[in-house]
Amino acid sequence: MKWVYSFNAENTEGNREMKNLLGGKGANLAEMSSLGLSVPPGFTVTTEACLDFGNSGDTIKDEIKNQVIETLKKVETLTGKKFGDHTNPLLLSVRSGARVSMPGMMDTVLNLGLCDKTVAGLVQQTGDARFAWDSYRRFIQMYANVVMGLNVAVLESTLEDLKEARNVTEDTEFTAEDLQDLVAAYKRIILEDSGKSFPTDPMEQLWQAIGAVFQSWQNPRAKKYREIHHYPHDWGTAVNVQAMVFGNMGDDCSTGVCFTRDPSTGEKRFFGEFLVNAQGEDVVAGIRTPMPINDFSKNDSNRDFRTLEELMPNSYGELCDVYKILEQHYKDMQDIEFTVEKGKLYILQTRNGKRTSAAAVKIAVDMVDEGLKTKEEAILSINPEDINQLLHPRLDPNAVKTILAKGLPASPGAASGRIVFDSEEANLWKEKGEKVILVRRETSPEDITGMVASEGVLTARGGMTSHAAVVARGMGKPCVAGCTSLLISSTEKKVTIKGKELREGDAITIDGATGEIFDGILPTIEATISSEFSKYMEWADEIRTLGVRTNADNPADSAVALKFGAEGIGLCRTEHMFFAPERILAIREMIFAQTMKERERALDKLLPFQKEDFLGIFEVMNGKPVNIRLLDPPLHEFLPHTEGEKQELANSLELTLGDIEAREKDLFEFNPMLGHRGCRLGVSYPEIYNMQVKAIILAAIEAQDKGIVVIPEIMIPLVALKGELVLLRKNAEAVIQEIFEQTGKSVDYKIGTMIEIPRAAITAGEIAVEADFFSFGTNDLTQTTYGLSRDDSGKFLTHYQNAGIFKEDPFVTLDQEGVGFLVDYANKAGRAANPSLSVGICGEHGGEPKSIEFCHRVGLDYVSCSPYRVPIARLAAAQATLMNAH
Repeated sequence: MKWVYSFNAENTEGNREMKNLLGGKGANLAEMSSLGLSVPPGFTVTTEACLDFGNSGDTIKDEIKNQVIETLKKVETLTGKKFGDHTNPLLLSVRSGARVSMPGMMDTVLNLGLCDKTVAGLVQQTGDARFAWDSYRRFIQMYANVVMGLNVAVLESTLEDLKEARNVTEDTEFTAEDLQDLVAAYKRIILEDSGKSFPTDPMEQLWQAIGAVFQSWQNPRAKKYREIHHYPHDWGTAVNVQAMVFGNMGDDCSTGVCFTRDPSTGEKRFFGEFLVNAQGEDVVAGIRTPMPINDFSKNDSNRDFRTLEELMPNSYGELCDVYKILEQHYKDMQDIEFTVEKGKLYILQTRNGKRTSAAAVKIAVDMVDEGLKTKEEAILSINPEDINQLLHPRLDPNAVKTILAKGLPASPGAASGRIVFDSEEANLWKEKGEKVILVRRETSPEDITGMVASEGVLTARGGMTSHAAVVARGMGKPCVAGCTSLLISSTEKKVTIKGKELREGDAITIDGATGEIFDGILPTIEATISSEFSKYMEWADEIRTLGVRTNADNPADSAVALKFGAEGIGLCRTEHMFFAPERILAIREMIFAQTMKERERALDKLLPFQKEDFLGIFEVMNGKPVNIRLLDPPLHEFLPHTEGEKQELANSLELTLGDIEAREKDLFEFNPMLGHRGCRLGVSYPEIYNMQVKAIILAAIEAQDKGIVVIPEIMIPLVALKGELVLLRKNAEAVIQEIFEQTGKSVDYKIGTMIEIPRAAITAGEIAVEADFFSFGTNDLTQTTYGLSRDDSGKFLTHYQNAGIFKEDPFVTLDQEGVGFLVDYANKAGRAANPSLSVGICGEHGGEPKSIEFCHRVGLDYVSCSPYRVPIARLAAAQATLMNAH
């Protein structure tokens, strides 16, 4: 088996397509060597060798070692130097390189091969003792950290002490003798701290360094990075071993990093930083202030420095030629690392550069206009999730921040405000002109007014699809959910976060894109939609075949979704309309009614409100379908919780507190998610659904009279049996016909059901005969398929993910094998029984790219998601079309 692949100007064994095996860095080093660029020769030990290392008890097998030794001989021949030689030593860099870029997550060792004997050879080879000993002390410091696992703070403080003793500020001011003393001090410290002498055998150094890079794949920061970006843990990293070139041999040497376009704005301008007489790690470590490569790269911290263009014009000119070659070749903005050794330019790495979302869109559009990319390539070049930050205010990246804790990034955007602990207080503070953050253990539908009044929401419990997360996303409000380090005392109106006590009125900032919570009020940057973004999304719409609707419960959210390109409403949750003060009393009056007549009387008070709600939405969505879900939650969710609220209700209904508590007891359910809710309420209390249907049709007729094109879709939730839909459809159509007869007017409408119970999916062929449409409620379908509570499972799902049982949270990304099987089966069975059936999805999965690709693949008509995820869904749907084109 081949474990090692060489790259050099004469013979390169890899190419850019081999990222899975050689890692991104190794594949690109091979590609650049093939292009004839000045790349120091070397070799890549594969990702398969990394996995073998882990499976072999963290040892490198002899077969791999033999291939490394043979390939190293080629590097020696090409450089004219010999590894470990005392007179003409070859020194190596050893770097990690996974298949995707993970900046700073894994480890690097430079100047490997130095010891007391080879450093003398380096002095002889270069005639520069200061450079040789500087390289040696750098190597010891990196090796001690990366390979030996020592805390190098003691070494760094020794270096700082020597600066003070020699009265210098920069390490470039040390003499060769100073550096020789520093090396001796480093060795003493390492022996004292570890009980081991610093290794003097270059081959031992190499094997240990390769092993350390393999081990760095499993270091905590690399694991965390993969979890954040949803990269699998079983990829492994490659190791790139390369002949050293030196940017620290004097003032005609330098090292730097450059981007072929501005990574912040996307502007087409060459941008970068460098240091004279330095090695690569110095540029990124921040020990010295980097210098600009050209005038475009100047900022407040470096504008007084001379540029690479001024100091080394020939090397700068060559670098300009190289960046143009690489951008043309890779058809993307490149992040390039370079070193100039004694006036000769070397290219050490290229990769597709990290960039802001705004820059990503501008670069994609510009490259299509320049003929570098096709529209299709541009659409595939951006992760749909990355455009999220374009749609919401975000924290000023230059602000000084004090992080308090971290929860789940449930709804993107940044918000600052005063802490409040309940909805009533949120409204009171807002009336006083104060911005607030609603802080709750968890939210319920009753908190809707407080959420509306707040700038953002922070909860101690709940996951990415908890009530707080779903509703906040729908409103476009930032939300951090499931922050378990919050200890909330609503009675004392305080929250303790890792020992820090905050009270009502104290200011915090939340970042819903990262899940971070900060102390105080931080400045934000407002989101703006650029002309490039509009153009880019037009291309996505030209390509996609899957429709994109929105989940919206009011005209304001509907208008936001329309602005973002929604093609209708896929889910309007009517329960959110009932919590305004003037409505909640009527709902509670209905709950406490003893007869149908009493219930109808209470519901008659709600009818005008419901009709106005629907009319407002129809007016905004003129000509687009509006899918309205009839009442879904159990009635107990509408009851008051505090003693004071219960007494207030008792007084208004002329009941006793005991009556209120007795009714509360009657409505109590051990498992309300599977209890008296959804269509079961409609069967028990048909007057509730009849009132809602009446409000929908009356609003539709009134809108139609105003010249609005209305397309109402009435959705009956939680159906498990065909008989439920037959009965409730019959009831609804009786109400509708009565209105048509009374008014002499009619509207076209559809009646369908939400598929969220496995039995409904399994018997979809029977149910479809009675339905005009299916809408998959995948939040509840996931719960009922797994037998998992989405609000409680956050406490243990991470254990499942860490153990590899779940690759992803099934409430965030649709489980395609289980829940997806039911969706696919029900879609096919439903259409077979009713060819005119329209089918969509309205769970939170409707805005998640992998789930959207699945929905496209199984042939659904549309997905529906919260307003601020509509552009993400549009782009994901276009990518799904392209990915499944062949």
